Amino acid sequence: MRSTAPFIPVLCLAAALLAATGWTNAIDAGRSLYIEGYAGSISYAPGEELELHLSTTAPNCSLEIARIGKERVVVHETAKVENLLEYPVPETASAKGCQWPIGFRLKIPADWKSGYYEVRFQVRDSGGVYTQRNNRSAESSCYFVLRPSQPGKNSKILLQLATHTYNAYNNWGGSSLYGYHGRAGLQGHEVSYARPPRSQFGKWELPFVAWAEENGYELDYATNLDLELRPEIVKPYQLVLSLGHDEYWSAPMRDTIENFAAGGGNVAFFSGNTCCWQVRWQEETQSLLCWKQWFNQDEEFSSTKEVMPTLATLWGHHLIGRPENEMTGVGFLHGGYHKSHGQLMDGSGAFTVHRPEHWLFEGTSVASGEEFGGKDSIVGYECDGCELEWRDGLPFATHRDGTPKTFTVLATAPAKWAPGDSWWYENWPGPDHSGHAVFGLYTTEGGGTVVTTGTTDWAHGLKGKDPVVSRITRNVLDRLGR
Repeated sequence: MRSTAPFIPVLCLAAALLAATGWTNAIDAGRSLYIEGYAGSISYAPGEELELHLSTTAPNCSLEIARIGKERVVVHETAKVENLLEYPVPETASAKGCQWPIGFRLKIPADWKSGYYEVRFQVRDSGGVYTQRNNRSAESSCYFVLRPSQPGKNSKILLQLATHTYNAYNNWGGSSLYGYHGRAGLQGHEVSYARPPRSQFGKWELPFVAWAEENGYELDYATNLDLELRPEIVKPYQLVLSLGHDEYWSAPMRDTIENFAAGGGNVAFFSGNTCCWQVRWQEETQSLLCWKQWFNQDEEFSSTKEVMPTLATLWGHHLIGRPENEMTGVGFLHGGYHKSHGQLMDGSGAFTVHRPEHWLFEGTSVASGEEFGGKDSIVGYECDGCELEWRDGLPFATHRDGTPKTFTVLATAPAKWAPGDSWWYENWPGPDHSGHAVFGLYTTEGGGTVVTTGTTDWAHGLKGKDPVVSRITRNVLDRLGR
């Protein structure tokens, strides 16, 4: 019989090398259990077919769909979605999408209410066949927004959700439009919806939605993208809402809202950092293009003066010449941070009232110079303002920055840029700038009213049941939304 002794040192060396690299020679090591997915579109209407693209290491999953508002209402459950497979993640998934096939279809019932819908997926197994026997489960979710079957029938208020902002911050696949959490610290310039999402609905819009439903307000829903692809959607409404952090807008989106207001429609921006960056929609990859501060890498750069305004960079940049103030009345150029980004961290989080006699303050009993909203820090995170001049102790818009001539300043709070923010604007003098969060409104020649709170965190006051914040919000919805 031939001896195997000479081979023992070689085998031991191989085992040591494999162990050092983390390899295990277990009989049945078991695989990681996961499931991920995304909707084929983020916007549907009743009667259309919901398509879910799934990838999982399990052969099947359970699925639950719920409408999220004041309450979480489950509207559909499937106990077993079968014949599922795992699919590779393309290197360009963040920018161009995953291209996974459809794993589940459902014709959306006609009686489902317009709203924000969460889809939860769950998989379970019992571990390995011979080793690592343990009960395991994994769960993930995606979302879609359901438009009304008959726009304007049940409500005259349309809430367009800031879905472009959700997508801009989503780093699934390695990249978002931000470098701080990108793979290898790199910033992307294109982000696709065709990948597992990271929603921000619960952080920004849900507190407002829950308050509205508790107080008997019916809302219809749409997405940022609907304003571009379905501009006619706003026509049946009296009031269109922007909530929270509505940061990324395309030119067609702006055209839709500005034309709506010019024609007599009302708009309320209960939001901040609104319409800060211009994006361009890429239909083929279902993605947003935004070069942000690297605007000179955009293919539109150095193009004709007719094309240059479509640069995917700051709306307030001098090369675009279309500051967000022209639509909202305010912008980040004369705003900044409050209790965030290291700026004004000891701020009160409150607005100071300047014109308490205005109808927006009706029923609040606030006085000139009085603060409101500080308990819940309604002025926070990112804020928008306009260039101000003070006369007899009252602030007035200068209108030199694009703010409409009819804009009235009702309340303000201090705001400040972070060091380096001026670099984004190229022509802005100096690294430091102090501004204001500005709460006010203007009217268009066509009779439309545009209200802005100039802060991302207005809904904190609704969640905290601040009586002044609640009454102001009621005044807007009651006067402009009926």
